[in-house]
Amino acid sequence: QVRLVESGGGLVQAGGSLRLSCAASGSIVTIHTMGWHRQPPGKEREPVAAITGGGIANYADPLKDRFTISRDSAKNTMYLQMNNLKREDTAVYYCYAYDSRGSRYWGQGTVVTVSS
Repeated sequence: QVRLVESGGGLVQAGGSLRLSCAASGSIVTIHTMGWHRQPPGKEREPVAAITGGGIANYADPLKDRFTISRDSAKNTMYLQMNNLKREDTAVYYCYAYDSRGSRYWGQGTVVTVSS
């Protein structure tokens, strides 16, 4: 089992920045790919970014110029740096992780609200 806990969400003005964190615990040695999804109000959950165990990152095209995903294996933590935030970035952000068996685990989500 893998447990994921997100933090770092909050209220920010448009143009500002936030850094989300996702701390993993439990069977962390089995984790490889991790990533972020988000769910804007009234919309479906959508992918944001992912990063492999080897550090290869990929992003949803509209976000790649403003968001940066990273992970610190020593701290068992993944990050999402979000810059130049826009109102449409308002969402609940969820982190996830795959283990070696292909099971995916989700965090509880952290709320990001961008005001104009």
